[in-house]
Amino acid sequence: MTWLTDPLSADFMLRALLGGVLVAGICAIVGTWVVVRGMAFLGEAMAHGMLPGVALASLLGLPAILGAAVSAMVMSLGVGLIVRRGRLSHDTSIGLLFVGMLALGVIIVSHSRSFAVDLTAILFGDVLAIQTSDLAGLGLALGVTVLLAALFHRAFVALAFDPRVARTLGLAPRLTQVVLVGLVTLAVVASYGAVGSLLVVGLLLAPAVAAGHWVRRIQSTMLLAALFGAAAVVAGLLISWHAGTAAGATIAAASIALVALSAGLRALVGAPRSAQPVPPGSSHVASPSVSHQKAPSASLASR
Repeated sequence: MTWLTDPLSADFMLRALLGGVLVAGICAIVGTWVVVRGMAFLGEAMAHGMLPGVALASLLGLPAILGAAVSAMVMSLGVGLIVRRGRLSHDTSIGLLFVGMLALGVIIVSHSRSFAVDLTAILFGDVLAIQTSDLAGLGLALGVTVLLAALFHRAFVALAFDPRVARTLGLAPRLTQVVLVGLVTLAVVASYGAVGSLLVVGLLLAPAVAAGHWVRRIQSTMLLAALFGAAAVVAGLLISWHAGTAAGATIAAASIALVALSAGLRALVGAPRSAQPVPPGSSHVASPSVSHQKAPSASLASR
């Protein structure tokens, strides 16, 4: 058992473990809705779009988390503005802003030739460098995520059916969409320090997808995804300790491996279920807008 106890005897490994578990909890809650709503591209764009803010903050001597938050807010506001006032589709708007923000980040980085080492930390994270203050911030982010997810759960479910259903029930679909995008932003910003901007999407999506092979209810998927995410953190840290690999990348790879393992085990024990959680009242998994739901108001009231 020394292979397990030796790594965890180091203080920095214990902080990395606790920080990773907190990140897994945040990503499990938000990632479940990302999978249900098909918002994976938005999460990826947010993760990549943080680069200019983080790079500029680092060059100015400001907290990197501040720059990440500002860039993510610019991304979310920009997408909303283009979609409302332009003629472009949602995906096209996200794609244009994503490329523009990424290009701006590379320009900022290339302007300072001494920034190469810091760029590696931005892209791939440094979970082993998590400090006690970072743990406090992650705990606060998890608390905010749980609170918003609980307060807007009924509205999120209605939006997963169809925005028209949410509007009919008086659940403010536009505000609900803003809150959901805000949760994605919070998850990406809070998590990038642990696994980096390029790898955060894996931890955001993979545990939720793996959990979807076993359960179908939203709350059950979130809980199981959190457990899967925590398992990926533990496995990734242990592997990185003994194999000498990058901890953040190993955690992300472990979470992706969980999807394949979960799918394989589910196929062995019975007919595999869809990897996407089913909104309440849905008879099958399809697109986020399901047009033939029966009695949506009664179904939502039961949740």
